[in-house]
This record gives sequence, C-alpha cells and structure tokens, in this order.
Amino acid sequence: MRNLILSAALVAVSVFGMTAQAAQPIEAGKQYVQLSSPVAVSEPGKIEVVELFWYGCPHCYAFEPTINPWVEKLPEDVHFLRIPALFGGPWDAHGQLFITLEEMGVEHQVHAAVFDAIQKQHKRLTDPEDMAEFLATQGIDKDKFLSTFKSFAVKGKMAKYKELAKQYQVTGVPTMIVNGKYRFDLGTSGGPEATLDVADQLIAKEREAAKSAK
Repeated sequence: MRNLILSAALVAVSVFGMTAQAAQPIEAGKQYVQLSSPVAVSEPGKIEVVELFWYGCPHCYAFEPTINPWVEKLPEDVHFLRIPALFGGPWDAHGQLFITLEEMGVEHQVHAAVFDAIQKQHKRLTDPEDMAEFLATQGIDKDKFLSTFKSFAVKGKMAKYKELAKQYQVTGVPTMIVNGKYRFDLGTSGGPEATLDVADQLIAKEREAAKSAK
C-alpha cells in the first residue's frame, strides 16, 4: 500500500508540472521500464496497450478525458485493453463490478456513470446489492447483474487479471503496458498527455520491430 500512495503522490506532482517532457524522445529507465520477462498479449498479431485502473482512484478518473479520445482514434493494428487493478478490499469489489459489466457487454454504456458515482457522488459501491441498485438506474437488469457478478467466468477473469498485474509488476494506478514489454505511468511519463506520447512512441517502436521481423 505504501508504494500505491507514493505512486499517487508522484502522479499528483507530474500532472501539473511536467507535461513539457511529452515531445522529447523516450528512454528505458526514465519514462518507461522494459520488463525483464515479456508478458503474452491477448491478441497476437496486434500491438496491445493495457491500462490498469481503479474506480476509486482520483488520478484514473482525471485521466479519463485524456485517454478516452486517444483510444477512440487508435489504428486497426492496436488492441486496447482496460484492466482493473485488484489489490484487495474495495479494489477487488470495484474490479469485480467492472468485469461483470464487461461480461454482460454493457461496460461501455455505464463505465463513465460508475466512475462519476464513485468519484463525484461519493458512492462506495462495494456491496453487490448497492451496485445492482445503482446500475438499475442506468438501465442495467439487476438480477442479471447479480447472477453474473457471482459467476465462474467473472471469478476466472479476476484471477487472470491479478496474475497479469503481478507479471507486469504493477504497484499503483493508472499504469499502462505496451505489448507486454513496457510499463509506464503518469509519474514516470510526466503527466496525462506525456503518458500517451510515451504510448505512441512505444507503439511505433513495436510496429517497426514487427516490420523488421518479416
């Protein structure tokens, strides 16, 4: 938990004072970390970009207006994947909520509303019944949500995502991973816009590597 707090503090500083780094060339060990053991991607043949987040994280919430338009404009050869960080307690509850909505195919419809409820309306949404009651106001079937929430499919995804976070060596959020090889966050990159600049440069790096391998 100490690392999570320190990560959040770094983010708070970087958001306001370091965006000037965005246009500069990036370097391993500075703006990003190259993982010693690459992690397998979910869609081989595409460049995978992962964002690990938590609904209870104010920095993740503040990152939404920056990252969402960027995701919408990603080219066809890039696969974006949002993964909840599962570090226990409310992290797990909110992560299970996200995965349930994902399994139901409605996450894109209510993702922003859930974030708003937790960050702006200060709803806890850690109890399944409370989640279901809130989601019913967003047009989501309460009974279907509760049955999916308890399903083996959701529990299996939670176990998978916990293992991925360990392999990525993630200790705080928001954190991004490109192609299972490179890890970076708002603190190391220098703010929201700079983080996406790092992502763009690493995507280009992986695209060139793929061309050279052919």
